[in-house]
Amino acid sequence: MQKPLDRRNFLKLTATGAAGGFLAGAGTVRAASTDDDAGTKEGIIHRTLGRTGLKVPVVNLGVMRVDNPRIVNMALDGGMTLLDTAHGYQNGRNEAMLGELLENRPRDSYYLATKVNPRREVLTVDQFIGMFEISLERLKMEYVDILYLHGQSSREGTLHENYLEALTRLRDQGKARFLGVTTHSNEAEVIRAAVEGGIYDVVCTAYNFRMEQFTELKKAIAEAAGAGLGVIAMKTMAGVYWDSERKDPINTRAALKFALQNENIHTSIPGVTAFHELEDNFEVNKDITLNDEELRDLRMDTSQGGLFCMGCEECLDQCPHNLPIPDFMRTFMYAYGYRDLSLARSTMDSLALCGDACESCDGCHVTCTQGFNVAQKIKDIDRLRHVPSDFLA
Repeated sequence: MQKPLDRRNFLKLTATGAAGGFLAGAGTVRAASTDDDAGTKEGIIHRTLGRTGLKVPVVNLGVMRVDNPRIVNMALDGGMTLLDTAHGYQNGRNEAMLGELLENRPRDSYYLATKVNPRREVLTVDQFIGMFEISLERLKMEYVDILYLHGQSSREGTLHENYLEALTRLRDQGKARFLGVTTHSNEAEVIRAAVEGGIYDVVCTAYNFRMEQFTELKKAIAEAAGAGLGVIAMKTMAGVYWDSERKDPINTRAALKFALQNENIHTSIPGVTAFHELEDNFEVNKDITLNDEELRDLRMDTSQGGLFCMGCEECLDQCPHNLPIPDFMRTFMYAYGYRDLSLARSTMDSLALCGDACESCDGCHVTCTQGFNVAQKIKDIDRLRHVPSDFLA
């Protein structure tokens, strides 16, 4: 385990902007951490997940890329209590792995969240419920603590009558204690729709130090927390690396701490694939303050884009073939930042593309607000669709 960080010269990050619109008022005091420090366990900082009443550590486990059960067991033994998976992760193997290992643990010793993703076609109520029933079978459970409508980017999708009916029915049947929605893009609109919908208890949103729409997103998060919704942060590491060659790593501990400066973020679910990553997260669970060096590592004063797509969707109207460019960019991050080719391939397959993505274009005129070379990134990641899936497992 790494040595504890130097505790001198910490910065307190306040709610208003400076340093590129994100931060204000630096000081030498410990950053505000939680609304219920008295409830911490073994030094772990806990926050209450909105009206669910669930008190959870500020850092929990995103299981999406975990294929080693020992990592999950280590997370639980280390005090993490919320496990986050989904129907489609690892083509169902992720849920099945959890089902096997959690059989040996008391059901009231952890919280389990899973997701159903409609992808690009509207599911019927029965189709949505059918997918979730398969998830329950894999998990060997009678209920989950949080069931999400996954991957929404619009008010319309978040409030679609099919999904509201399916979610409500499953909650009323006791198969889902709480209901949520997740979003990777157009986050503020989705979060506000979740508040408007009235049935959602939790929102899980992309949230990190690179997000240019931070001000509006932060307002929406505050509105959701004020309305009693629990707020969970994902994509906190902003792609893990600044470059696709993986020579310039992001200070992921600092990135995670940054997200948790917002007290309206009740917890986070960073994904891990190695024990040392989990150990870093254990340290953050006990101390979320940032020192000067960590803050500098986040390069708040630069325009360097990294690998994380902001999901601003400014590119969509520029593409004559209506390609889902943000999904391509997210898949590029999975492949080149996470080095998870299987996840990247499954994400590409979900887009249901025909032929090479840009084969009918002589040139690309899409301009990215982050400066991404969109055409080159699409070319690089589109090749993955021609590799047999068995080679990527």
